[in-house]
Order: sequence, then structure tokens, then C-alpha cells
Amino acid sequence: MRPLSRNLAGSFTWYPVYLREMLLFKRKLLKVGYVFSAMVTPIIYLLVFGYGLGRSVRMSGTDYLSFLIPGLVAMSSMNNSYSWVASALNLNRIYFKTFQVLVQAPIPPSSIMLGEVLAGMTKGLFASSLIILVGLVSPAHFHISPFFATALLLNCFMFASLGVITGMLAKSHEDTSTYNNFIIMPMSFFSGTFFPVDTMPAPLRAIINIMPLTHTNILIRAQGFDGRTILALAVMAAYGLIFFAIGSRLIRGYSE
Repeated sequence: MRPLSRNLAGSFTWYPVYLREMLLFKRKLLKVGYVFSAMVTPIIYLLVFGYGLGRSVRMSGTDYLSFLIPGLVAMSSMNNSYSWVASALNLNRIYFKTFQVLVQAPIPPSSIMLGEVLAGMTKGLFASSLIILVGLVSPAHFHISPFFATALLLNCFMFASLGVITGMLAKSHEDTSTYNNFIIMPMSFFSGTFFPVDTMPAPLRAIINIMPLTHTNILIRAQGFDGRTILALAVMAAYGLIFFAIGSRLIRGYSE
């Protein structure tokens, strides 16, 4: 019984890391400003583009508002899963020095990684749920399909893992903004959030198709299994596993 109990305890070593982040997150939820900051940008895009252009523009055989809402959910989950992990980890590592204490604890690096990623996913899903609620009460033809739910979970996992990489590599808090400007910001606008990627010139389209969020937008709008849907699912899973492996390795080799 002892080896079994020890194995079960060891399999949940990620939970203290996750619980710590959730307790901090709970304190932020009590601040009204945090909730508004998580949804203000997507809501502005929804009002300006969705309702401003929604009646006169059609995308991929549907009205623009119905096309836009899944893209905003993908963008919001990316931004929040990534930014909260990257910023918090960078601050804890460089300024508060609490990450050093965490590394010295008897917790495997993979458990630290998993706890941080699950915390980022939770924050990303929370921010996305606000946009989903707006979509459900809007006049758009919006519904949650299995493809939508799968894309949302994979997207949160993928960018929370990327956030750990940024938080570990950034040398200062200002560096996280630099990574955001060169990685997250271009994906927000060029990965099919606001318009189909097929409308872009071929050379630029080749670059866009490498971006992880492009495949999220394909999967989150999918209506059935086809070659494009399967490819998007495979690419997202591959990106997520690669980012998770790199983040775990950075934590394992941490020596500051």
C-alpha cells in the first residue's frame, strides 16, 4: 500500500503549484477592473467590427458576426492563457524570487510546468467564457460544437505552455512585452481572427499558415471532419507538446 500511496501522491505534485496560482487568481477576481480588462479588447472588436460591419459583410458563407465571434474567443484565450503565465512567472522569477523557492521544493520540473500551464488554461478559459456568453446572447448564429471545445482547450494549453517559455527566457518584465509584440500581436490580426486567411497573398499566406493561432481558427470554426480539420488538430497538438517539452526543459535547467 505504501508504494501505491506514494505514487498517487507523486502524481498530484502539480496541484500545490496550481492551487497557489488559483488563490492569487481568486483575489484578482474580486477586483472589478480585472474582469473588465480581460474582456474589454474583445468586446471593442466585437462592437466595432461585428456590429459595425456585421450587417453588410459576409465571410465564408455566413454573416460577419457569426464568423467573428469564434475568432475572438480564440484570440482572447490565446492572449489570457499566454500573458498571465508569462508575466506572473517572469515577475516571480526576477523580482519576487518566489520561483526560486518553488524550484527548490521537492516537486519535479514537469509538475511545476503542469501546474503553471493548468493555471494559465483556467485563466484563458475564464476570459473566453465572457466572450462566449456575449456570443450566445447575440443575434449571431453561434453555437458550441465539439470542434469548438477541442480547439479552445488545445489553444489554452498551447499558449499557456508558450507563456512558460517566455517567462523563463525573458530577462526583465519589459522583455515580456517585446515577445508579445513580435509573437502574439501579429497572430491576433493575421491568423484568421477577422478575415479568412485565404484572402491574403500567397507568400504571406505561407507564413500565416505556420502560426499556431491560424490552426486554432480553422478548428474552432470547423463543421465536420475533413483534411483541413485533421491537419489543424494535429498541428495544434504538436505545437502544444513541443512548447510543453521546451518549458519543462527550461525549468529543469534553471540555475539563477
